[in-house]
Amino acid sequence: MRNSFLFTSESVSEGHPDKVADQISDAIVDLFLGKDPEARVACETLTTTQTVIIAGEIRGKGIMDEAGNWAPGVEEEIENTVRGVVRAIGYEQDGFHWQTLRFENNLHPQSAHIAQGVDAGAEKDEGAGDQGIMFGYASDETPDLMPATLDYSHKILERMAADRKAGVVSFLEPDAKSQVTLRYENERPVEATAIVVSTQHAPGYFHHHGEGDAAKYAELRDYVKGVIADVMPAELLTDATVYHINPTGRFEIGGPDGDAGLTGRKIIVDTYGGASPHGGGAFSGKDPTKVDRSAAYVTRYLAKNVVAAGLARRCTIQIAYAIGVAEPLSLYVDLHGTANGVTEGQLEMILPTLVRLTPRGIRTHLGLNKPIYSPSAAYGHFGRKPDGELFPWERTDLVDKLKAAIA
Repeated sequence: MRNSFLFTSESVSEGHPDKVADQISDAIVDLFLGKDPEARVACETLTTTQTVIIAGEIRGKGIMDEAGNWAPGVEEEIENTVRGVVRAIGYEQDGFHWQTLRFENNLHPQSAHIAQGVDAGAEKDEGAGDQGIMFGYASDETPDLMPATLDYSHKILERMAADRKAGVVSFLEPDAKSQVTLRYENERPVEATAIVVSTQHAPGYFHHHGEGDAAKYAELRDYVKGVIADVMPAELLTDATVYHINPTGRFEIGGPDGDAGLTGRKIIVDTYGGASPHGGGAFSGKDPTKVDRSAAYVTRYLAKNVVAAGLARRCTIQIAYAIGVAEPLSLYVDLHGTANGVTEGQLEMILPTLVRLTPRGIRTHLGLNKPIYSPSAAYGHFGRKPDGELFPWERTDLVDKLKAAIA
């Protein structure tokens, strides 16, 4: 790893069209898991001007039978759930309004050929829902053990959304993006060199090439810079920090009316902001038998506990599965030269003794067969605070066991 470098991560708000899609997909997952904890769900969402379309494969008691017949009232619940998500985000615009958008439901029964490989039987444990590789990562750059560039990018937008919904400011609309560039010395962030925030706004709050209202834009710009100052450590913001606030000028048309959104298109925002490899599988819209989701969660859980235990400053874990096979094909640990009293090989032997890394073992250990996924669909799946049943993969309850195993 280089000692001195610049690194950048981005985030997008809950009103970004791809994130609208993610939140709808995960709201459907939660709706179905609330009816049947063993429900199988793969729900994809498309959002565009005044339109939401969902499609995918499902199975569950009290939801849909094998012939594709809906249980009474479920279709209405689905539509109400979708409209409720859009309303909670805050979309009441001519081009995308929770009350008047067109909704289309194309969910259908799960393939029997997929089900036969995943379901447990008399002679086999529950298999992985697909083949693939998944990565988990942790770094001691922030108290949340996340890459600082992504952590701050998320928190800027999360604060802006909270202010918008609370009426602190009147000129913000739901769609927004952020990007933070930090300069590192000895692998530690020492300065923010550039910060980008683009936010959808009320009419007139822009000034670009002589067009717009300079006073209104100054109000928006000063507000955003104030949020940045509140969120980021003061020592990182210097006189040399460059701010780009709505650098393209007017941003009044946004959200699904400005760009179509799809589930699963913000996988780097969802994970580690580019600081770690990614296996390519998205999370939202998938029940926890899909190892794209559950195995990515457990590798984060393991990596975070390694760092929290002081065994390394950085940790990357890779795991791999074959569809229909319970046991992982491989487990790989990389401590990036920051190990403290342990080797990667030791951890590769110890970690599977602390958590059974089969799909069922992961779901049981972390308690994943519950309607807990909607809060994860915006502002990152990782670096969040575990709260009751929410974000169980962020717990650090393996620290003592790890230390004891190494001693």
